[in-house]
Amino acid sequence: MSKGVELPKLDRTDQRILSLLQQDGSLTNLQLAERIGLSPSPCSRRVKALEECGLIEGYRAHLNARLLGLDLMALVHISMDRHTPERFKQFEHTVTQCSSVLECYLITGQSADYVLKVLVEDMDAYQELLLGTLTRIDGVTGVHSSFVLRRVLDRSALPL
Repeated sequence: MSKGVELPKLDRTDQRILSLLQQDGSLTNLQLAERIGLSPSPCSRRVKALEECGLIEGYRAHLNARLLGLDLMALVHISMDRHTPERFKQFEHTVTQCSSVLECYLITGQSADYVLKVLVEDMDAYQELLLGTLTRIDGVTGVHSSFVLRRVLDRSALPL
């Protein structure tokens, strides 16, 4: 959330706006207004307020990875040698520069310190990422990879 911007109390209309935009971020203001039963001007003001307070962070197109030749997804657990801010900062900087890493989480409750969601073309590309980048980051002491066989659920919409 943006600092200094107060979070509005969400009414049913705001929740409906958020729900519809999560389903289809390409809706025009006119289409959105028609679906929620508002005129375009108040609808636009509400969306702008939701953007300004940080509830709406942006809009994206959801691409088909397979059609782009990205067929191999892996969840990669990374263990670090030391738990220092410098080690973590260096690791995080390196993985944020790697376009094959879609998500990176610092975690607890496991033997790993990080879990990455990685998407690449094939096993050769994964091996290149693993050996050419991930294992070369200072402080990485262990890597455990799990390969996704099938997507059971893939949603990005938040529950409202």
